[in-house]
Amino acid sequence: MATRKCSAGRLATAALALLAAAAGAATAARQRRAEEARLQERQLELEELAIRRKALAHQQRMQWELLARAIDDPSLAAVIDTYDKSIPAERRRQFFYANAWYVHLFHLYRAGILDREELYRHLREFFQSPIFREYWEASQHMRASLNETSEEAQLGHMVDGLVRDLDEADTDEWWVVGDPPTD
Repeated sequence: MATRKCSAGRLATAALALLAAAAGAATAARQRRAEEARLQERQLELEELAIRRKALAHQQRMQWELLARAIDDPSLAAVIDTYDKSIPAERRRQFFYANAWYVHLFHLYRAGILDREELYRHLREFFQSPIFREYWEASQHMRASLNETSEEAQLGHMVDGLVRDLDEADTDEWWVVGDPPTD
């Protein structure tokens, strides 16, 4: 009888060990599948981000090409020219060029190449140009039509604040004017 109990105990122990091993293997397999699914999801996110960045780069190239044509050909510029017609044509062409720079910086920001602080610092430099400041003022009506919650409108408000700070500054050291935002 003692032998039977000992054999039964060993069988139970072996059965429990097999069950534990099977449960461990099943758990490991589940974890491996979950990790593979997480990695696949991350890969898809990265692929989507790459596609988005590529599309933004293409859009920026297209905008530049269209704007360059408008700068070079006044008859094409008339199609997109919403500036006050009392502004001389040559100045409006300069505004198109200033807009190209602003949009370029905006796209660098949206693509994650510049953070908000770097964008601010670049724009602070651009606003040392009287023509760039004129462009900003002349294009106010365009920004007024933006959805207030849009990223572009929010950046426009940031730039409006920068321009106010530059106008009110009592220093020639423009590079220290204003408080760059931190992300």
